[in-house]
Amino acid sequence: MTIDRRMLLRGMGRAAAAGVIAAALAASDKGRPSASAPAEGRTRPRPRAEPAAPWTAARPAVVLRTDWQPTPLPRRKPELSATSVKAVFIHHSNSGNDYTPQDVPALIRALSDDHVDNRDWDDVGYNFFVDRTGTIYEGRTGGIDNPVVGAHTVGFNIGSVGIAAIGTYGTGASVPAPMLEAISRLAAWKLGLYGIDPRGSTLLVSTNDASKYPKGSRVTFPTISGHRDGCWTRCPGSALYTLLPEIRDRAARLQGRVPA
Repeated sequence: MTIDRRMLLRGMGRAAAAGVIAAALAASDKGRPSASAPAEGRTRPRPRAEPAAPWTAARPAVVLRTDWQPTPLPRRKPELSATSVKAVFIHHSNSGNDYTPQDVPALIRALSDDHVDNRDWDDVGYNFFVDRTGTIYEGRTGGIDNPVVGAHTVGFNIGSVGIAAIGTYGTGASVPAPMLEAISRLAAWKLGLYGIDPRGSTLLVSTNDASKYPKGSRVTFPTISGHRDGCWTRCPGSALYTLLPEIRDRAARLQGRVPA
């Protein structure tokens, strides 16, 4: 459309003429693609999705150390912490199975005294204890929320958590269902803090020739393993060891993972 601006300006006021010109230009541009519109056949890129949150599980109730050892141990060295938890090692205490809940604090104190007085360790070796009723107890000081290094699986204590089932669970023994569930919940929570799949595997480096593997060996373990996987021992007993696949599956479900 051709517009003679001079004729328009002569025949009408400047404001009216400007309005006509603007309308004419708009009409002539109709049908042209907008400069901000995507070219034909192309679509705008979609916003990048946010990364998925790590798999987690609810924190189980834990009986504090002060409930079984009111007087703190004098520490000779500061607590040693790792950067994360990549594995869980399951143990049994190799003590009797016919205890009552009221017996447990004394049982844990006896185990702690053995580790400190007879083995000359700074603290009890296990990070947690679980009794036959499914009650979870804090073990080594500071290890509930933090990746405190224990003394439970020689050569592989850094980056792992040691959970001791109170009792003896060798061939023919019965592992109480509440204990099994509590171990699964504890493992799911501790591993979930670092996004670790309980059914996966993890790489650890041996720090001690006294383990099954020479110092410096790079060893791949199931994320939830038994003491015997890293050391020359029958711990945690055949009855409990054969239930490790079930513990892994339970822990994964508690983290909300789809069954394998």
